[in-house]
Amino acid sequence: MARPAVLITGAARRIGAVLARRFGLAGWHVVIHAGHSASAANELAASLPSAEVVACNLIDGVVALDMIEDLAARLEDWRMLINSAAVFKPDSAEGLSPAIFAEAMRVNAETPTRMAQAFLADAKAAGGKRVVQFLDMKIANPNPDFFSYSMAKHAFASTVKMLAMAQTDPASRIYGLAPGAMLPSHDQHDAEHELSGRMNLLHRLTDAQELADAALFMSEGWMASGETLFVDSGQHLLAQPRDVLYLARG
Repeated sequence: MARPAVLITGAARRIGAVLARRFGLAGWHVVIHAGHSASAANELAASLPSAEVVACNLIDGVVALDMIEDLAARLEDWRMLINSAAVFKPDSAEGLSPAIFAEAMRVNAETPTRMAQAFLADAKAAGGKRVVQFLDMKIANPNPDFFSYSMAKHAFASTVKMLAMAQTDPASRIYGLAPGAMLPSHDQHDAEHELSGRMNLLHRLTDAQELADAALFMSEGWMASGETLFVDSGQHLLAQPRDVLYLARG
């Protein structure tokens, strides 16, 4: 019997790689998408029981859809798409950058939404399909930093319920998964991350493995379609004036 397959975008490094390892150990065939980290992706694939690498830049929606169609044609049991790839570039409420905005909307919202639509329409799967859209706790706890990124994530969040409402197959599920602070970002050093990462209701660092466990739970489809799960130790329930990159800097 073929292993169930999952495509994880942006899976060569950081949180995406944590997800890839978790699904690989759970018996899945992991399709590791890489945008700019092909060598890291190949090294990760070699370490998993069953894996392969696909590569494309999500700024090009046509190429991304071709990738989906190729996988749909040859994977026997493609059950899950996890759209975790994203660009995270700084601009602000005082000065939105048109170039950063255009890239964020394409990579963080438009292309993954089109990929989800194509996956749901064309993939072959036993027992229903699962789409997990990676969001951000910023959709509930917004701040004006990384302005275009945050706008794109809010747009992407709106697709979860809309895609769920549009599905005609009751076995399929579309979910949102919203992480909080987990790994250092940009030039954040360890001491800053240790401090800002605990700025949540539980005063603890949220482990990326918790996010991977949540995604694996979602693969079973127990939650109602259209729901979003926050994995952030309660960070989204606070009101924080800045991105965690800056919270520890005063």
